[in-house]
Amino acid sequence: MERVDKIISNQTDYTRSDVKKLIKSKKIMVNNIIIDKSDIKVDIEKDTISIDGINVVYKKNVYLILNKPAGYISATEDRKMPTVLDIVSGDYGNRNLFPVGRLDKDTTGLMILTDDGDFAHKILSPKKDSKKIYIATIDIPVTTEMKIGFEKGIKLIDGECKTSKLEIIDKYIAKVTLTEGKYHQIKRMFGCYGAKVTKLKRIQIGDFCLPENLTEGDYRELTQEELKLVQGIK
Repeated sequence: MERVDKIISNQTDYTRSDVKKLIKSKKIMVNNIIIDKSDIKVDIEKDTISIDGINVVYKKNVYLILNKPAGYISATEDRKMPTVLDIVSGDYGNRNLFPVGRLDKDTTGLMILTDDGDFAHKILSPKKDSKKIYIATIDIPVTTEMKIGFEKGIKLIDGECKTSKLEIIDKYIAKVTLTEGKYHQIKRMFGCYGAKVTKLKRIQIGDFCLPENLTEGDYRELTQEELKLVQGIK
């Protein structure tokens, strides 16, 4: 059982102060009965809440896919820079969302936002070996030497990278598959060959690919089938 004002503030853009005003205006009903207090306890499994005749749809957790644009940092808040949460806050302002993992400020592509800590832990756990695929553009031609080096495991200052896969897509473009996430890993790996990454885009997590119809800066909720793909569940 939870307080009705807490449920509404978690599931909508209304604050608890807003809820009190709505109750005073007799606009909130529980099981089709107008309520006069904000601390009424509600069973989300059995009771229905409505505001102005529209039922509040309860979701325990939210899972969003965002096609991250450049210029946003992967954090919940920052005093100087816009964060990925700033993109979605208009629709999910009262949710305690956070990014699952991180993408560099100038890296674009597939990002998951959620308020489910257990889900995020499963995706990020080193034991999971969840694959992540990127398209990288560099400032010198991609070589077979790079391909072989990525497969063997490149040594960085903070340790040796796990075996990764590099596919040559074009003269300056490669597809890179990782199963770990060291700091600036792809940029540093290419840096071992004197190459600078000029563009980097994540296109896949687990078995889930960034939808082609989701343009940069757009987001939506994941379906149950997509959630399973993200987690690698067959």
